[in-house]
Amino acid sequence: MLETLLSGKRGLIVGIANEHSIAAGCAMALRAAGAELAVTYANEKSKPYISPVVAKLEAPLFLPLDVEVDGQMEAVFDAIRSQWGQLDFVLHSIAYCPKDDLHGPVSACSKEGFAQAMDISVHSLIRMTRLAVPLMKNGGSILTMSYYGAEKVVDHYNIMGPVKSALEGTVRYLAAELGPRQIRVNAISPGPLQTRAGSGIDHFDELIDAAQKRAPEQSLVSIEDVGHMAVGLVSNLSCKVTGNIAYVDGGYHVRA
Repeated sequence: MLETLLSGKRGLIVGIANEHSIAAGCAMALRAAGAELAVTYANEKSKPYISPVVAKLEAPLFLPLDVEVDGQMEAVFDAIRSQWGQLDFVLHSIAYCPKDDLHGPVSACSKEGFAQAMDISVHSLIRMTRLAVPLMKNGGSILTMSYYGAEKVVDHYNIMGPVKSALEGTVRYLAAELGPRQIRVNAISPGPLQTRAGSGIDHFDELIDAAQKRAPEQSLVSIEDVGHMAVGLVSNLSCKVTGNIAYVDGGYHVRA
């Protein structure tokens, strides 16, 4: 059943960094469930790391998308419109903060760093949604990636905590706005994983160790675990699930 769960559905994957990234795990699971995928890459430097994943996905569209470059996002959706004419889901898995602001205390975050973090990590979801909605003629699903630091203070997560809080608030408001169009908007909140993005967080090894010790399942999650959740939320099995934060963290978030 899993191999045909998403048969006939087409989706856009934004945020694959390499084969070990969360977005790659989600893309592989979505493809295994029968979906056809369009994939983006941030720049020419990142393209070689993503190309092997795209080959496995047999993605017919592999397009440049730096969300800070005017016109690139519109070009991606124009290409999807031209080739497919419609879209069933979007996976938004991008976040960024300048290193000095990420590693410093929240009170020291620069205005420029905060604005850039919010633009790339949050407002890009809004812009992506605006472009996706006209293509979701029969409803659809929009997913983004959050983290427990949006809800509670996590040591060393710093300014990304408030940024992810804004992302989760955005998910709720988009879900409310798009519900009448049968477009569902949800966030997945994975536990910490050994990814390139995660390693940018200061003292990340300590965060990993703490998560493994405190999670009721006493184990770390994998990108495959996150991918399975993505499949479920994109599929019609979750047709009444919207505005939710879906934790994939071995139960870590239930600890006080």
